[in-house]
This record gives sequence, C-alpha cells and structure tokens, in this order.
Amino acid sequence: MPMKLHDMTQIMQDTARRGVGSRRWQRPVYEHFLPPCNQACPAGEDIQGWLSHAQAGAYEEAWRALVANNPMPAVHGRACYHPCESGCNRGSLDESVSIHAVERFLGDEALKNGWTFESAPSTGKKVLIVGAGPAGLSCAYHLARQGHTVEVRDAAAEPGGMMMHGIPAYRLPRTELQQEIARITAMPGVTLTCGVKVEDLAKAKVEGGFDAVFVAVGAQLANHLNVPTGDGKRLVDAVSLLDDVSEQKKPQLGRVVAVVGGGNVAMDAARTAERLGAKDVVIVFRYDKDHMEALPGEAAEAFAEGVKIRWLNVVDHFGADGITVENVTMNADGSVTPTGETTMLAADSVVMAVGQHSDLSLLATMPKITVQKNDTVAVDATTLMTGEAGIFAGGDCIGG
Repeated sequence: MPMKLHDMTQIMQDTARRGVGSRRWQRPVYEHFLPPCNQACPAGEDIQGWLSHAQAGAYEEAWRALVANNPMPAVHGRACYHPCESGCNRGSLDESVSIHAVERFLGDEALKNGWTFESAPSTGKKVLIVGAGPAGLSCAYHLARQGHTVEVRDAAAEPGGMMMHGIPAYRLPRTELQQEIARITAMPGVTLTCGVKVEDLAKAKVEGGFDAVFVAVGAQLANHLNVPTGDGKRLVDAVSLLDDVSEQKKPQLGRVVAVVGGGNVAMDAARTAERLGAKDVVIVFRYDKDHMEALPGEAAEAFAEGVKIRWLNVVDHFGADGITVENVTMNADGSVTPTGETTMLAADSVVMAVGQHSDLSLLATMPKITVQKNDTVAVDATTLMTGEAGIFAGGDCIGG
C-alpha cells in the first residue's frame, strides 16, 4: 500500500516564525562565553587574545596583551602547571595548543628585547605591600600601572618569596626570575626594601602615611606532625631545605632519605635530595595514587628520576635510625583507617613536607582583622579587603 504524504508547509512556517527549528540554524543565536583556555587560567589571562597576536608574528603586542593580567610570563611559562592546555578544545581533535611554551617564549622575548611596562600618571595615592613574593610583586605591578606609589617590604634578603626560596632552580632558573622581578621594581613609583620585617602593621601604616596596605606574607612556616620523636636531629622541614639550597648551601642528608607528604613541595624536596647526593629517596604518603596531592606532571618527573613512594602509609614514630610507618586503608569518605601493621624504614634523614602556614603576628594590633583557624586571613571574596578598612590581603596567607 503506497505511503500517504502529509503537507508540512504550515507546520514549517509556524515553526520558522517562532525562531526555532530550521530557522534557528539558518540564523544562529550567538552567546558570549569565555574560551575554555581563558576560563581555566588561574591568572585570568586573555589567552585567545594574545595567542592571536603571536600567531600573526606580532610578539610585542602579544606580550603586552599577556602582561595586562600576568606580569611575569617568563616565570609562569616555566613554573605554571598550565591548566589552560587541559581546557583547550583542540585537545579533542589532536592535541592541545602549547600555550605554556608560547607564554615562555614571549616572556623570554621581552627580556631579550628589553620591553618595559607602561604606567599611568601619578595619582598621589601611596600603598604599602608587605611581602615580595608572587602576590606582592603582582600587586605592586598592577598598582604602579594605575599610577599609585608603592613601597614593597620583605623580611628576606632578596625578593621573590617562594619563587626564589621554594621552587628549585632546575624548574625555575634564577636569571629569568631575577630579570622579571627587576622589571617590576624598576617601574616608576615602586620602591623595594628587603631584610626588614614589618612587626606591627598598624604602626607601619600610620608612620608611613599609607592610604592602603596589601598583606602578602605568604606561607613560609612549616607544619609538623604530632607524633613521637626519638631523634629530632634527623628531621628537616622541606621549606628550610629548599631555602638552604636556593642560597647555595649543601645540606648533608645522607644516602637514604624519607620524605613525608604527597604534594608538590614533597616532590621538589625528593628531587632536591637526589641532587644533593641521596641514593635512595622514598616518599611516605597517607593516601592512594588516585588521591595524590601533587600535580600529575610533578609526580611523574619525580618517579622518572628514581624517587619511590609508599602509598597508604602514615608515620607512627620517628626513631634514631629512621621512621616507623603504619599501613592504612582508604574509606569511601576519603578518610583512612590504621591497620596496626607497621614497618621500620631506615633513613639517614627525614624531610617533612606536610604543608605550611603563615606568620601573621604583624596583625596582632588590628582586632578587626579575622585570622581563621587554619592561620589564614579572612577577606572579602571580591575586593580582598579584610575586616579593617584599607587593609587588603592576598596570596598564600588567605589560602592561595
């Protein structure tokens, strides 16, 4: 029996008049969204914008578009874990655009050609920045570009914070880092004072006649485990270890080193121990591989260099000849349960890499500023202002 055909003309016309159906594709409605690479960038860079300049060979224009958000591309092009590439749509076709490599190239081009930042006319406003790490230097850059006078003070002998004293030189060469810092501190209206610790922020603000203050003291104090210690001489905190190495010191760790922790600092400490002569380096981590805290790339590089890891182990006791670790099991909620099974790990040194916290003693005379239980400063999520008008905070001292 032949199929009966229905006249769909009226239905099609009604559908088209409502702007749906086939009409929707003939005249598409565009919606404005951030490109996925921009969305994934913690620094908020206009990646799509500066990549288009770079593609056209306009490298200085690309660099200037890049530094509108990030003043240290030669640093980020080496140390950043480039989540932008994970978000890149191109990855679903073949492979992501090498955004990280282009950023590094542009940063190095700027250093090679002596490109400098532009600043607005002076506003007459004066700001104190406490801390010359990545947050403090970035703040100084953005304020100086707007014409504000900036004074940066840091307790360390040289600027850079954890970029200088925490990230090993094999990951972040000091020449490029120092050049990036120097370009910021050379901006009109920016002064830098190192080797001076701000003890009382309220007093410093009044005596200096500052209109505002930005606290960026970082998280430079090492956390410790609350476990019995038989011989504290063998214990080294990872922050101090990395700082000593950055100052060209050569700590004697011995041939066998255990590193407690599972984050990026633990990986840096383990790889640094190998470079200091350790022949056997093992990481002790309380969770399994699926809950590794270090970035996959950081861990992969450490393991490729021979670093070993004991999954699902916690420290039970620090002894004279090493550490006693206990096996644990993972629970569905992410917690761990001790099994009672222990193992003695011989070690000449034990490096603790179980997190850091901030020294916020400079805020003691400012009761309106709230210091939270995890030793971070409470700030407004949008403005970064603390409970004290005109006092702002950022970086690791507010949780990163």
